Amino acid sequence: MSNSTAPPGLLISAPSSGTGKTVLMLGLLTALRARGLSVQPFKSGPDYIDPAFHLAASNRASFNLDTWAMSPGQLAAHAAAGRDADLILAEGSMGLFDGVAKPGETGIGSSAEIAALMGWPVLLILDVSGQAQSAAAMAKGFATLRPDMPFAGVVLNRVASPRHEALIRKGMAEAGIAVLGALPRQGNIELPERHLGLVQAEETAGLDSILHNAGAFIVAHCDLDAIIAAAASHSQSETMPHRPAPPPGGRIALARDAGFSFIYPHLLAEWRRQGATILPFSPLADEAPDESADACWLPGGYPELHAGRLAAAGFFREKLTRFARTRPVHGECGGYMALGAGLVDVQGQRHRMAGLLGLETSFHKRRMHLGYRLARLIAPLAGLAPGEAMRGHEFHYATILSQPDAPLARVSDANGDTIPETGSFRAMESGGQVSGSFFHLIARAQNA
Repeated sequence: MSNSTAPPGLLISAPSSGTGKTVLMLGLLTALRARGLSVQPFKSGPDYIDPAFHLAASNRASFNLDTWAMSPGQLAAHAAAGRDADLILAEGSMGLFDGVAKPGETGIGSSAEIAALMGWPVLLILDVSGQAQSAAAMAKGFATLRPDMPFAGVVLNRVASPRHEALIRKGMAEAGIAVLGALPRQGNIELPERHLGLVQAEETAGLDSILHNAGAFIVAHCDLDAIIAAAASHSQSETMPHRPAPPPGGRIALARDAGFSFIYPHLLAEWRRQGATILPFSPLADEAPDESADACWLPGGYPELHAGRLAAAGFFREKLTRFARTRPVHGECGGYMALGAGLVDVQGQRHRMAGLLGLETSFHKRRMHLGYRLARLIAPLAGLAPGEAMRGHEFHYATILSQPDAPLARVSDANGDTIPETGSFRAMESGGQVSGSFFHLIARAQNA
């Protein structure tokens, strides 16, 4: 078995969400890029939005690494994207040790598992509001709970004053925890948010300015040399078995605009490695899928924010309907809703959708759906035959009013409990097929 020497890396994590991981990640990517370093970003877990911000800050595509959904071989294959970089930075999700109750392909989906597998020491950002020396107890616990997980040190966040910082540093020194930065409460960087988390990178006004400010903030308050010196990694095997999800066709028409942007970068990379060509088009601009394509894929996004424009996109709807008569069309989450008969927006107004499936959804009646999904196909999808299993993730606030078509899959959550969001499948008279699901495909299941 051959191994490749990987660049040194760090995994940025925290005790919980909302502590400052993203600002630290984007600031470090921006600051290190300004130093002339090539930094490869990754995202631990199934988040769709953060990788686009990573790309903007680093000028390198960011890939998800997910121990629940991905096999060891797939994790190693994606980590190899950073082989030509000077440094790797991975952003964790939720709290460092947080995951689901039952393991999936490799683990429970925690950031700590990624750090241990890859050998990337954890750089823990701590919100120290309302505490002083006690912060060291929390840091010590995170540093020692899992002995196989390397630990670099901490960055303090929301520090109130120089005196506050001095007290915390004293406690950290006594606990043997390295402090690699201290971010003051005043001047902290905020990113805009909405109901699925951050606003998408392409929709963020003044993103270049935000990234510049984040980089300057990190440079002013963190020890970049010490952070770089703390990075490390394990050698990664190049020959671990991995069966990637096959592309849905050799030439794939991919909906790509502000309404349809949630597709995992690693999935597109896998399709391209298998020889597929991606042909982007914009439903919001009333564009049609390329006639030379032999499959069409509508990713998730925010169709509810653009429902009026989609309803008015008659050329897109007509050409998509014609395309679907002879070729496969699939929609994920927002794309699934757009393939349905109608969508009710937050104000209660119904908008006509493509009508290729009978699905009716509503954002007027909101309910959050969130979590990992294991789907065993009842109908064919994306080169996968009925009976094959896929691992994915679901995150949306739509309520199903009607889902009359044949089910696409038997779907369960991370605990193995069956859920009613089965997706839909419809065979067309001239050999085409239309399918959709609320889960976003992450990986072909290897051991389900």
